[in-house]
Amino acid sequence: MSSRMLKSHWRIEATIEEVADVLGDVERLPDWWGGVYLSVRVVEAGDDSGLGRKVAFHSRGRLPYTLRWQGTITEVNRPNSWTIRAEGDLQGQGVWTLRQDGPVADIRYDWTVVVGKPVLRLLAPILWPAFAANHRWAMARGEAGLRRELARRRAG
Repeated sequence: MSSRMLKSHWRIEATIEEVADVLGDVERLPDWWGGVYLSVRVVEAGDDSGLGRKVAFHSRGRLPYTLRWQGTITEVNRPNSWTIRAEGDLQGQGVWTLRQDGPVADIRYDWTVVVGKPVLRLLAPILWPAFAANHRWAMARGEAGLRRELARRRAG
């Protein structure tokens, strides 16, 4: 199966710096991203900008399976954008793009992905609509969690 693009778009009252700080604090994703990230472990720190940072993820969605994958930051233009290369049960590339629109952070995530898990890869052509719905479910949890995390950090 060839890769497919999944797009997410959030608009949240925040600065892009605040959003980049929360999203960049990857080890805390399990604390606020709605049960999607089961565990996160930094494997390689990367440079001061985060370039080259490699993170091992164990994640789940709404469907009855979990995924183990690694993400490596391949491009950084903080706080405006960063690119992640995924390997493992998920393979592909994710691009976060943040733009300030007055008091609102306009956040886009473009995920070009193929399923790497062998049993799921076999079923992917048939199950793609379910995989896309699973992604939307996970990203909705992320948006809600980001709003809560920003409020928590502002409250001190």
